[in-house]
Amino acid sequence: MSQVSENPGMSEDIEASSDGLHEAPDRLYEGYIFDLDGTIYLGDELLPGAKRLVLKLRELVKRVVFLSNNPTKDPETYAEKLTGMGIETPASDIVNTVVSMTQWLSQNHPDATVFPIAEKPLIHALKEAGIKMSERAEEIDFVVASYDRTFDYRKLQIAFDAIWYHKRARLVTTNPDRYCPFPGGRGEPDAAAIVAAIEACTGARCETNTGKPDPIMLDIVMDLTGLEVTDCVMTGDRLYTDIRMALDAGMPSAVVLTGETTAETLAHEPASNKPTYILERIDQLIPQHLWEQFGWIEDGE
Repeated sequence: MSQVSENPGMSEDIEASSDGLHEAPDRLYEGYIFDLDGTIYLGDELLPGAKRLVLKLRELVKRVVFLSNNPTKDPETYAEKLTGMGIETPASDIVNTVVSMTQWLSQNHPDATVFPIAEKPLIHALKEAGIKMSERAEEIDFVVASYDRTFDYRKLQIAFDAIWYHKRARLVTTNPDRYCPFPGGRGEPDAAAIVAAIEACTGARCETNTGKPDPIMLDIVMDLTGLEVTDCVMTGDRLYTDIRMALDAGMPSAVVLTGETTAETLAHEPASNKPTYILERIDQLIPQHLWEQFGWIEDGE
């Protein structure tokens, strides 16, 4: 394998942060699973190398699937966004927590009544799947805490009554993300903030997460690809979601330093939290010895 420092665009900082333990790929995989925000794009801008990488992988007949813990958009919206950026993508190649939560409830609790603290895409998906929803605390079996920018005290009270007063409902979440990253280093509170508010007042603990890093979402993806976990590589920018999911499943993983994770944070992580590969830009997933064959140049788009 080529050492990180030998790959195009790799810096000495990355080599130092990994203590020589992490290397860039010297092989192609059959399946490529990508996080979206912070990995393929940031906000409304494609990240360097993302477009040429995805198009090349498809040209090579590799299976490409996109994942997102963000439940404020449905797969169709993500597909439209990627297509508008020049990466034409069908909605069927995107799995996000709207998909995973709806599927988990449908398969495991089809007769349950849920109270979704969520935005329209998840509520619409639950309705389309025939999942019963209610705001009557005495009827609720599951409080679904999600990334909800319309969260208010009224919703918190319903969750409190369903879980604490009626001692009936169980707390589940779409995703464990603390915040959603924005361009320029900013962000906004994500589903973990909603979960924390409910846990704080009820004393309950969230029982199930249908997003990364838990295996529910990965099981959906593997069924979609028809591949084994060792034949795929998971690429993302967050250690505690993207990389943790891969590590727990025994799947090769790559962290790209274009989102949350930095070389400095990696340097302080134990070996058990580190990915297989560390990349400064996502197109470094393509082995260096193929760059010349493809006519790629360093820092190309």
